[in-house]
Amino acid sequence: MPANETAPPVKKKGRRARLIVLVLVLALFAGLGYGAYWGVDGVRASFPQTTGSLKVPGLTGTVDVKRDEHGIPQLYADNDEDLFRAQGFVHAQDRFWEMDVRRHMTSGRLSEMFGSGQVETDAFLRTLGWRQVAQEEYDKKLSPETKKYLQAYADGVNAYLKGKSGKDLSVEHAALKLSADYKPEQWSPVDSVAWLKAMAWDLRGNMQDEIDRALMSGKLSPAQIDELYPPYPFDRNRPIVEGGKVEGGKYAPQGTTGGPGSKDGSGSKDGTGANASTANGGTTGPTGLADNVTAQGATVGLRTQMTSLAKTLDQIPAILGPNGSGIGSNSWVVSGKYTTTGKPLLANDPHLSPQLPSVWYQMGLHCRAVSAQCQYDVAGFTFSGMPGVVIGHNTDIAWGMTNLGADVTDLYLEQVKPEGYVYDNKVLPFTTREEEIKIAGEKSKKITVRTTNNGPLISDRSDEHGTVGSRAPVASSAPDRGTGYAVALRWTALDPGKSMDAVFRLDKAKNFDDFRKAAADFEVPSQNLIYADNKGPNGNIGYQAPGRIPVRGAGDGRMPAPGWDPKYAWKGTPGSATGWIPQNELPWEQNPQRGFIVTANQAVVESGTGAGKYPNLLTTDWGYGARSQRINDLIEAKIKDSGKISTDDMRAMQMDNSSEIAALLTPMLAKIEVKDPDVRSAQKLLEGWNYTQEPDSAAAAYFNAVWRNILKLAFGDKMPKELRIEGSCMNVHDQSSGPNDDLAEVVRECGMRGSDSAQPDGGDRWFEVVRRLVKDEKSPWWAAPKKNLTVPATTTRDELFARAMEDARWELTAKLGKDQSTWSWGRLHQLNLKNQTIGTEGPGFMQWLLNRGPWNLGGGEATVNATGWNASSGYGVTWVPSMRMVVNLNDLDKSRWINLTGASGHTYHSNYTDQTTMWAKGELLEWPFGKEAVDKATVDTLTLKP
Repeated sequence: MPANETAPPVKKKGRRARLIVLVLVLALFAGLGYGAYWGVDGVRASFPQTTGSLKVPGLTGTVDVKRDEHGIPQLYADNDEDLFRAQGFVHAQDRFWEMDVRRHMTSGRLSEMFGSGQVETDAFLRTLGWRQVAQEEYDKKLSPETKKYLQAYADGVNAYLKGKSGKDLSVEHAALKLSADYKPEQWSPVDSVAWLKAMAWDLRGNMQDEIDRALMSGKLSPAQIDELYPPYPFDRNRPIVEGGKVEGGKYAPQGTTGGPGSKDGSGSKDGTGANASTANGGTTGPTGLADNVTAQGATVGLRTQMTSLAKTLDQIPAILGPNGSGIGSNSWVVSGKYTTTGKPLLANDPHLSPQLPSVWYQMGLHCRAVSAQCQYDVAGFTFSGMPGVVIGHNTDIAWGMTNLGADVTDLYLEQVKPEGYVYDNKVLPFTTREEEIKIAGEKSKKITVRTTNNGPLISDRSDEHGTVGSRAPVASSAPDRGTGYAVALRWTALDPGKSMDAVFRLDKAKNFDDFRKAAADFEVPSQNLIYADNKGPNGNIGYQAPGRIPVRGAGDGRMPAPGWDPKYAWKGTPGSATGWIPQNELPWEQNPQRGFIVTANQAVVESGTGAGKYPNLLTTDWGYGARSQRINDLIEAKIKDSGKISTDDMRAMQMDNSSEIAALLTPMLAKIEVKDPDVRSAQKLLEGWNYTQEPDSAAAAYFNAVWRNILKLAFGDKMPKELRIEGSCMNVHDQSSGPNDDLAEVVRECGMRGSDSAQPDGGDRWFEVVRRLVKDEKSPWWAAPKKNLTVPATTTRDELFARAMEDARWELTAKLGKDQSTWSWGRLHQLNLKNQTIGTEGPGFMQWLLNRGPWNLGGGEATVNATGWNASSGYGVTWVPSMRMVVNLNDLDKSRWINLTGASGHTYHSNYTDQTTMWAKGELLEWPFGKEAVDKATVDTLTLKP
């Protein structure tokens, strides 16, 4: 429920009342010089025309845009190009500010809009070269049909932009024009392709873990780091796919019916390269640096590099989600054998960063008559700035996505010399290019980007990277360090690919064969793709793991590798397809005997060299399966109880708030003897609690505060400063003279990590860490120094738990008041929606104008209703189910969907946040698809004419 009671009304009849309030508010600002410019007309000037007709150059026929009361458009056209041209026009009508910021970000040009404060971000993104890779994809990789659609989309955007600037486009553009005389340029097809690079960056896998382990190595032993990164619990939490194997260069799933390999020949020709190596394992332990670089001791140079890199990553705009753990998603599909409809039900809710407007835009793209000239009849969730539907359904199939989490990035230490970099005992010249960063109101800045055969030198982008450290221990075979080691990034998304082709192929797929062929082109980011169709007695369900996933030589990708040693290079070279696990070898299944498929960022399959193990290395850093196993359990319980699952059951599962870590720890906490009456009264809240995190639950508030303090005492205070939350300071012994120096001077040491990625973050990796440690009541992790003269040091689990309970009581007293009857989880766990850029860093008046909230939420970290929070930084919501959908393959018009915000990106528009309160309550909107259902829901019709 919202903490305030002023969430925008759904109906258009609320528009007049809200505008009257806006007039009064803006009148108050008139005396301060704002009112003359920010009047109601200025705010409403950018609201799109949604009725009548408009001329759009380039159209060959009319396109109808039918919007329901939530502003969700359904487009009807007679040919493909008109359909995508109209999509570009409509996206720009509602979301052009979002599109404009996004394209400047992906091309490293934010400084052109917002000035010198964005130069470092632009320099880093120019170093990665997203825009150059997108241009190469467009020029050399994408099909002629895809390029035709991209151009049509761009033409539609530009038709909308013609003659508009400032307040005609958005309030944000008006503010920018007022301060910097900014005018947007024309949209290009490459602007759309580059968006996939941002998507891939935010879903890039274990790069943060790789950095964190390297930083931990300066303070913690390899054995301690292993304890903080335990293996996946295959004995307790199921992987997505079980029992398959690779034979003859193809993955053979177990217990499926039909599909690839059946007599219809589906999937028999998929694949992109030769067989991958079967082990992919290196010669090191899981936490050691690769052979040539030792993790023992304080590796000063390496820590300097990793600290600076982590700080840079914290500053990169995360369009999809935080840089730390958390980006995930739920999706599952149930066979018609076990549904009330007799056909499959498919659910999906991607977990991404909360933002205003939501990253998703709901839309239907319909050909009036499907033919060779007009091939699409599809609806679902789109990205503003990109043609097609990313997640949704057409008349035959539905699909969903979750992040696979494959390890597709590696950091390489590079030995740099004046004339180049060392590789295989030779000095090779850098590939270089000059980049000019234009800055609003200031002179441009030029940078040089240097690239090795392992990728661009991302360490060039910070002054702290100038010296890489003179004491990093290395093996005798390593080259002389000279002035230190630089850091290069090898990342699959920096090789041109065909993911844009995959979007259009998915949108018109008719069966599982088509679906898998589309998946073969979905190279980055690597996603779990689930599938359902309405064919046959019960329909069909399926899964495919696509993606460009590297085949490594030595090493397992857990720690930075020595770039000078060829055996640590990826098997493929940049631009080559031979270094990836072939699509034919990636796991898939169709119609498994259990009757359902669940993907929620758990392990895809159990890897290894033994019987029944998958031979290729996808990653060693899976999510730990708390959400996925809960979904599995809910589905199985429902089937056992009633035999059938309904659409509403699927919705209820999406809102499940059960906490796995609460179920583990609460019985232990309840047994601890507590003498302080105030702490004891808080402890009593846990008695009889069912471990669900409802927004009005005082028990959930207290438990999560206890959990946060357990993590801080047991792990957070033992972390290196580079991983602790910025501003958290403590007295420590200076170990610069050696880790065993008992006479070391006590110094004040403060944390350096941003709030999104500080550790311990409390995610399900920490669930697994604590689950394993609670069995050892005297583990060294339970030791915490004395707090003051009255609070002694702890040496056992229960002593630390008791101290955490006390600290949590007083923390909540400060935050929520002494009267615990007024406590609730939702008061701690609030969602605030902020407009990107100006809404987060702009003047206070603009933030007031653009931002909305708070909403008090239930759910939490690693629950199915995954409203994430970082335990190091507080309880505020940092990532959310960015949308929810349930597709009914028996009757598509009975499918349901909801967005985090609304269709409109225009502040004070009736569709700006009209879905948020319903989203917070777990409600879903009707999702009309057939023409009759769409016509019934239509309240506004706009006809676009040639």
